[in-house]
Amino acid sequence: MMQSGYGRDKLWPFAHGGGATLAFFTLLFAGALLLWFAWPHLVSGILLALFSFLWLTVLYFFRDPNRIPVDLPGQIIGPGDGKVVGIEKMMEPRYLKKEVIRLSMFLSLTDVHVQRVPLSGTVTFVDYQPGKFLQAFRPEASEENEFIAMGLATPYGEIVVKQIAGILARRCVNYATVGDELLTGRRYGLIRFGSRIDLYFPTDAKLLVEIGDRVFGGLTPIAQLKPLDKEAR
Repeated sequence: MMQSGYGRDKLWPFAHGGGATLAFFTLLFAGALLLWFAWPHLVSGILLALFSFLWLTVLYFFRDPNRIPVDLPGQIIGPGDGKVVGIEKMMEPRYLKKEVIRLSMFLSLTDVHVQRVPLSGTVTFVDYQPGKFLQAFRPEASEENEFIAMGLATPYGEIVVKQIAGILARRCVNYATVGDELLTGRRYGLIRFGSRIDLYFPTDAKLLVEIGDRVFGGLTPIAQLKPLDKEAR
């Protein structure tokens, strides 16, 4: 069961999985700082300024603020920070094999890159699919780009959340495994340097956002689901 320290709030304010990148740029910054102290020159000053900027940029990119999730029965919350760029009814042919609502979010370079569980449930599958690295906002990116899809069985029906790689974000990470019991708002993955998240959920849901709205992971209500009939459980 995935109720590890990764999912819970933590003292380390940076994304799990970004440690190696943070360590690399910290060493570059420290080396440039030592060089400037040992040899205060224009060249060492330029290097210090450059590596200071890169170090601060990486710290910002991999920030992971603690948040108190909004956890109401049947309410889907934002799986990450970003902007709603698409809402449509469609036939989902790969996993759910029925008509659903697909809500698409675009994550920019400046958004928090950590993904959070949109609704408490049991992980039914985690599926990695290699693919292209098209611009994430293009409609075809949802199926043609590299992605990781995760299914969650909930008392309100099965939902799917898909992390989609983009032209810059060429690595998606998902730490869940089949059978894990995940809680609303807990961290479960990471998309490096932004990209796209697609959510698939039942068509009778009440939408709580519109195209163009800003969404914050673990905080913003996305949709309200109806409980399943006893016969459907």
